[in-house]
Amino acid sequence: MIYSEKVMEHFAAPHNVGEIENADGIGEVGNEKCGDIMKMYLKINAGIIEDVKFKTFGCGAAIATSSIATDMIKGKSIEEALKLSNKAVVEALEGLPPAKIHCSVLAEEAVKTAIADYYRRQGIDPEPIVGKIESHCHGDCHP
Repeated sequence: MIYSEKVMEHFAAPHNVGEIENADGIGEVGNEKCGDIMKMYLKINAGIIEDVKFKTFGCGAAIATSSIATDMIKGKSIEEALKLSNKAVVEALEGLPPAKIHCSVLAEEAVKTAIADYYRRQGIDPEPIVGKIESHCHGDCHP
């Protein structure tokens, strides 16, 4: 499998690793069967994502997609962060092998799940804003 230089960069020295104490929103996606689990923490102030951290258990592509996704939403409004797509994550990493595209989907889902958690904590139903979040990993992610 050949990875882009950008993927290798984010895998070797991932950005925004860790957790945020008293996070405003936490999203966890993936499962053990999959082998990739992403947990994302958001600090939100006045609708802006002031800080974002992640903890990912998984392959190099999972770590790289988590790292770049956090870079892409940090300092952005919730509305902008909700527009983050797995396609944008793949493009930012200058491509991913087909067998690893699911990692970019998990990164998108982790962001949306964390934002949904933020709204739930505010007493707001997140579904009309975030949409329905379904995990795409059913144990068939890794051939």
